[in-house]
Amino acid sequence: MTFVQLIDCRTSRFDEMNRLMDAWVEKTGGERTATHALIGKDRSDASHFVEIVEFPSYDEAMRSSGLPETGRIFQEMVALCEDVPTFTGLDVVRDEQLDLATARRFFAEAGRADAETLFERFTDDYAGHDPANPRETGPRAAREEYAGWRRAFEFSFTVEDQIAQGDRVCTRWSWHGTHKGEFLGITATGQQVTMTGTTWHRFRDGRISESWWSYDRAGLLEQLGVLGE
Repeated sequence: MTFVQLIDCRTSRFDEMNRLMDAWVEKTGGERTATHALIGKDRSDASHFVEIVEFPSYDEAMRSSGLPETGRIFQEMVALCEDVPTFTGLDVVRDEQLDLATARRFFAEAGRADAETLFERFTDDYAGHDPANPRETGPRAAREEYAGWRRAFEFSFTVEDQIAQGDRVCTRWSWHGTHKGEFLGITATGQQVTMTGTTWHRFRDGRISESWWSYDRAGLLEQLGVLGE
């Protein structure tokens, strides 16, 4: 279970505190078990800071706290604070990144939902980027392209990995299909085919506003007998 430690402190020497955290990150490389660190400043009190440090588990957090570098840095941090920092340990019981979940639902429904239903989660000014297209794709063209894939294949996606950063989500996926209709001039073969790829989605107000696609189009054509092995 993911474990989060909250460190609450007051200091007028945040720049020094920040450099201290940089030193800890550098010196504990290869041993540090923390995966994410975030520091927030109180808008009503410029000397009040809260640091949130995430670990894979409580046991991993304890292993990290036992490092000599952690103990030394802690003592130096206390010296920079007006009072002794307070620590709160939390077991994470729910962790949901909403944009990531929206991207996952998109891939779960792709191949089953009609174009209008699938693209309801896209903004009206959506822009798509696909190496197979010479120019940026707008929402209408994206719907038409999706409908073309539906006519050519019975297909589904499997989400392999996802990461979120800011307003963007990257999904590594695999695609499985059966060639049932014309595709790039290739008549239906009934061939079962696969592809792998990655897609970056950019979000605005919870809806997909831009995407960048990268996938093995050449491999797909080879499976359909167009390209030689």
